[in-house]
Amino acid sequence: MHDTVSNQNSVEGLMLDIGRRARAAARPLAVASTEAKNQALLAMADALMTAEADILAANAIDLKDAAESGLAASFIDRLTLNSDRIAAIARSMREIAELADPVGTVITEWDRPNGLHIERVRTPLGVIGVIYESRPNVTADAGALCLKAGNAVILRGGSDSANSSRAIHACLVKGLLSAGLPADAIQLVPTTDRAAVGALLSGLEGSIDVIVPRGGKSLVARVQQEARVPVFAHLEGLCHVYVDGSADLEMAKKIVVNAKMRRTGICGSAETLLIDSAAIGTHLQPLIEALTEAGCEVRASATVLRVMPGFKPATEEDWRTEYLDAIISVAVVDGISGAIDHIARYSSNHTEAVIAEDPAVVERFFNEIDSAILLHNASTQFADGGEFGMGAEIGIATGKMHARGPVGVEQLTSFKYRVRGTGQVRP
Repeated sequence: MHDTVSNQNSVEGLMLDIGRRARAAARPLAVASTEAKNQALLAMADALMTAEADILAANAIDLKDAAESGLAASFIDRLTLNSDRIAAIARSMREIAELADPVGTVITEWDRPNGLHIERVRTPLGVIGVIYESRPNVTADAGALCLKAGNAVILRGGSDSANSSRAIHACLVKGLLSAGLPADAIQLVPTTDRAAVGALLSGLEGSIDVIVPRGGKSLVARVQQEARVPVFAHLEGLCHVYVDGSADLEMAKKIVVNAKMRRTGICGSAETLLIDSAAIGTHLQPLIEALTEAGCEVRASATVLRVMPGFKPATEEDWRTEYLDAIISVAVVDGISGAIDHIARYSSNHTEAVIAEDPAVVERFFNEIDSAILLHNASTQFADGGEFGMGAEIGIATGKMHARGPVGVEQLTSFKYRVRGTGQVRP
């Protein structure tokens, strides 16, 4: 018992120190020049490419441990790094460097009848805590995005990617130092002790301004329950594709297979396919055959089974499941109204797609569905900050406060008001 208490105290002390250092680094970072931040980002990208062998060696240790732990294939896919993925991380750094600096941007301005001139101006949030699982690339993406927006960041990655994250983090620190920015601007929690997460969620005695969780349902639920600071909630990606009777069949086949199978382990992967009852005779069989040919397991509703028997019947639980695997649940719905009802009942409000040529159907889909990202005639796999031109993302926020959808540099800022007068006093 004594050991547990002393260990908790030591983790608490470690975390409070990290928090204080982050808060101290946040002040110079908030006023750092765009040039200094971009110089750091480009140096980070170069350091990543130079350290490729070290990063891959660290990742090999994580992968070996993951395989021995019996982790799911989708989990191991997210954990895996290779030359292409490291090059993509470096490319993302360079893209973030090219983005406009949001800090100091005047969002809007106006004059009052009394002569006061009011500006709403973007400012950094301050210190951001990011808690994430398995994906080592989040170490780089989150660090780079927070830096660009003038924020200090404390990164707490999963224990499964600890070695990979450490190797990537070392490159980020090199970039910061080469640009004369404080090394404490991007800190990686050095312990895998779960008490560190609890300490982060407490706010570290006022050091943390916002928490961003990036991971599975249980992680996000814990963060939302325990956090004593604001949270950008990234809930699961229970994404739907609705194929309307007006859809072009060849387009629908291509989009549906891509939405499910391009990468099954990402949050933008489609988990449920909804097919218009008006398209049972034309679209149902070709779409299901395209999925099964691509290696996807189908869980079918009773209506689907009547047309195409032999598939595993979908249970109530299937409509609520984020598979993150080559499995999709398929239902027939009564047109756009049926699709909207199904999505309203089961969706996690992440991303939904409609495949249709009828503009009235698209209009209703866009107007009546309340998810963060809605697509027309495009794959749900585009639910990604990089694909939105944000350089990268720290996650997809499914809540409604402050940030929604891909959280990029702009979403990692707040604002303040600057009011300029010429001697006005209030009567």
